[in-house]
Amino acid sequence: MTGPDPSLGPAPELRQQPPESGDSASFASRLALAHKAGGLVVPLLTTVLAFLIGGLVVLATTGKNPLNTYKAIFEGAGFNWFFQVGSYELRIPFTDAHIWFPWNTNDIESLAAANLQQTLIYWVPLVFTGLAVAFAFRCGMFNIGGQGQYLVGSIMGLWVGSSLPWLPGFLHIVAAIVAGALAGAAWAGIAGLLKATVGAHEVISTIMLNWIAVWVGVFLFGLGGPLQNDTQEFVPVSNDVLDESKLKVFWGDPLLQGLHVGFFLAIAALFVYWITLNRTTLGYEVRAVGYNPEAARYGGISVARNYFLAMAISGMFAGLAGAIDILGWQFRINTNDVLTSTIGFVGIAVALLGRNTAIGVGLSALLFAGLVTGTSTRNLDPEIFRPELASNLTLLIQGLVVLFVGADVLILSLYGLRKRRRRAPEGAG
Repeated sequence: MTGPDPSLGPAPELRQQPPESGDSASFASRLALAHKAGGLVVPLLTTVLAFLIGGLVVLATTGKNPLNTYKAIFEGAGFNWFFQVGSYELRIPFTDAHIWFPWNTNDIESLAAANLQQTLIYWVPLVFTGLAVAFAFRCGMFNIGGQGQYLVGSIMGLWVGSSLPWLPGFLHIVAAIVAGALAGAAWAGIAGLLKATVGAHEVISTIMLNWIAVWVGVFLFGLGGPLQNDTQEFVPVSNDVLDESKLKVFWGDPLLQGLHVGFFLAIAALFVYWITLNRTTLGYEVRAVGYNPEAARYGGISVARNYFLAMAISGMFAGLAGAIDILGWQFRINTNDVLTSTIGFVGIAVALLGRNTAIGVGLSALLFAGLVTGTSTRNLDPEIFRPELASNLTLLIQGLVVLFVGADVLILSLYGLRKRRRRAPEGAG
């Protein structure tokens, strides 16, 4: 007899093994499902774990109560505004209409309102830079160049916003925003074109483009630079954005840097991102290339074209972040701003924690914005936490969040390794 008798059924080693009992298998399967679905469970667990370890570091290094520290950060970010009772009048931009909300947001009476305004001002560019990274991720690319794209968007937005005084106010704002978006798209498109044509890895090309953008900015605004201030010859700073090209403030005092209408543009960007990826042919092709470029090519999708478009759209989001920041609250750029800005790099963490989904990016951007505002020197009582160490605490928590973003993959890997080790003796026997 040369082989097993078919009438006896499959060989013992080929027979289907009964599923393992216990909660571990079902937990792993649920975790795998959450990972594939891009749900919110794993990011929430990741954030909790990061704050837990951050709290242990606070306790070990300072002896302070981590709960009191986190409570101070929560209030410093203005999130306690939602629990205040009062009334708030919202002015609808470009109209005389008003809407009343049951919250006390008077800047003089409510410190929480002022803090929340600062958090949301920082939230706006984080949303855009997070989307810049997330869109490229969906096409299977890692856009490290959000910082450079943000800078060129800022530069172009500033150049248009500080010149062309003959343009009407609204058209001037639109022109500056469009210029920033196109500049960011063109800058990222270089990396996309290189990958599409010669296969250059986007991580390498975007890192190099980041540094090119930085030193171009230093040259433009440095002493004697083409865009240096016309009246302050010995200050490495640009001209200010013209008053008519500044974004309108709809919450808070414009003189105290209230929240501008770029907030609504960020919300619109989240919707555009979701609709583009899930309801358009472009989004389908981008996701198909991200899943499997060879299968997409076999199905008639141009992989090279989508590489270029995905990077250009990513750069557009980052360029929008730069232009809106300039028109909304910065109004000028100096060489220190160019050298020290990290908003594009934080966008990477925003996209990773948000799992490249619209709602995830919005929520994770709010988390990181709240950390930055809540740990600012003016918001932390020295008796609760030393303000000079606050920025380090922010970076610590950000780093832990990024580190634990892959915790779901780690759990599944460890679970699979345990199963293989348990089955190894059976196979060996």
